Amino acid sequence: MKKSILLFIGVFALTFSAKAQDGFEGYLLADNNDRSKLIEAYISPAMKGLIYSMNSGWYHTAKVHKPFGFDIAIGLNASLVPEEDEMFSLSGLTSINTGSITAATVAGSEDFSPLTTVNFVENGIAYNTTFDAPGGVKESLPLSAVPAPAVQVSLGLPAKFEVSLRLVPKVGSDDVKGSLFGVGLKKEITSWFGPMDKTPLHVSLLAAYTNMTVDYEIESSGRISTQNGLAEFKLNAYTVQAIASLNFPIVNLYGGFGYGSGSSTLNMLGDYTLSYSGLSRTISDPLTSKFDASGFRTTGGVRLSLGFFKIFGSYTLQEYNTANLGVAFSIR
Repeated sequence: MKKSILLFIGVFALTFSAKAQDGFEGYLLADNNDRSKLIEAYISPAMKGLIYSMNSGWYHTAKVHKPFGFDIAIGLNASLVPEEDEMFSLSGLTSINTGSITAATVAGSEDFSPLTTVNFVENGIAYNTTFDAPGGVKESLPLSAVPAPAVQVSLGLPAKFEVSLRLVPKVGSDDVKGSLFGVGLKKEITSWFGPMDKTPLHVSLLAAYTNMTVDYEIESSGRISTQNGLAEFKLNAYTVQAIASLNFPIVNLYGGFGYGSGSSTLNMLGDYTLSYSGLSRTISDPLTSKFDASGFRTTGGVRLSLGFFKIFGSYTLQEYNTANLGVAFSIR
């Protein structure tokens, strides 16, 4: 099993480094009832964290560009996984035993990788083996958070509109390929409030959508032999927000309130031959899982303007609180 479970390329890099002998594919050794529960519980914090991160960093001011003014921003969004989501319960599972009542999720500690016993009966045949449960990758992630770096281009349009675009075509290595598309639309409504448009205060409405896909080729390793093994990750994230900013010559204070939502799927495709003590069994297309995340969000941030060059940072309160830091080159 490769050390890298998932590498989303370029500036949209997300690395999960499995430290165990087997990656999360090791959970395929469990019986049919436990298999999906184990993998879903293990990977869920990463899927939710990505959704929250993908919905962040869309703005650093409520003021829109003049028609055909633009900026290019490079930022990092990092969603902090709550401590309670670093572990998951093994209660209700019948085919595995780790000697513990909990196991690490992908967001947990890499040091928690206990020897796991598999023991179940299927069609009158007793299967048993052992494997090292996958530890988490908390120590390998920046700020121990789920990151979603982004490059974004924003363009001013007539009627106080501004469109933002995030785009990466499918690129990557032989065994991992990923792509991302995102579009946001901002409408400044400061003039709706009468004389407010003569003050430093600006108010806008924002709607944004992001789609990310990652294909990860699963290779044979240890007790698992694969043919055409593939893990397909597909994520969609949506957000609508009301935002405001106080634009001064050097310092800009901004914030927003709104709602974010998203869904993601993990499909494990291919044929997998699983080796037990003296026995083997083959399963095909073993997993289709869906993950959801949603909730209200409140953001506060500050931007420093040095001519055309901007430095900005914000923090969003939501289920997985998210920090954003970036720079922008802006021409109004």
